[in-house]
Amino acid sequence: MKTVQDIAKEIIAREGGFVNDPHDLGGATKYGVTIHTMRRLGLDLDRDGDVDVTDVRQLSRAQAEQVFIKHYFDKPGIAHLPQALQASVFDMYVNAGANAVKILQRLLCQMGQQTSVDGKIGPQTIAATQAAWRLAPDHLVDAYGIARRNYYFRLADHRPASRKYARNRKGGKGGWIKRAEEFITQRYHLSTREFQQRVASWG
Repeated sequence: MKTVQDIAKEIIAREGGFVNDPHDLGGATKYGVTIHTMRRLGLDLDRDGDVDVTDVRQLSRAQAEQVFIKHYFDKPGIAHLPQALQASVFDMYVNAGANAVKILQRLLCQMGQQTSVDGKIGPQTIAATQAAWRLAPDHLVDAYGIARRNYYFRLADHRPASRKYARNRKGGKGGWIKRAEEFITQRYHLSTREFQQRVASWG
């Protein structure tokens, strides 16, 4: 069974190194840690009194791993979820913050469970997740992964600048979609035709 450290290392590998895409609302990012996160945590790595792009560039893999485990796994309470679900929610929390939990909460509501959609893993959400897991242990992880994928599609539907993350230059699946499908059983992956039909309205 993978440890949280193993999952964090996989997230870092998936996120890649330093990027500073003007279309990415996260700003300068390295290993998935954004400049906004570093400012919030006060990670002034060069000790010059502020947190800027230079600090982002200096971030190490080990430091990124510590940030993820402490602030994106431990602090939100992801350990309280069924173990099989933790990797996908953790990965999504790194990518989308509390929206990762809201996606789960909306899914739970659709499955007939009662929980608030507030982005927080509290007693109500824990109980609802455990109940859903008992009812559908073979489907909950896939259902969450599909909900993630749909979240990415909706973002791209409403924000054309983000479509390059969902569809690559050759017209195939972009990083967002591939990322979500890493946590979905192969039989639920979109075929090339299904993907093209889903994004056809983007032009």
